[in-house]
Amino acid sequence: MMKLCTMAGATLFGVAGGYLATILGMDSFSMGSIVLSGIGSIVGVIVGWKVALKYQ
Repeated sequence: MMKLCTMAGATLFGVAGGYLATILGMDSFSMGSIVLSGIGSIVGVIVGWKVALKYQ
């Protein structure tokens, strides 16, 4: 359950970070887009981990 939640969180929040970068007018492969996607993935891992702990 832990791996599933962290993987899903990292994927969803990473995509959300990349989408936020395109909303802000950055290119898909710009440094800002990669940084926002990375930050989103880290936040997603933390959120997924906390969700997994709650339902364990």
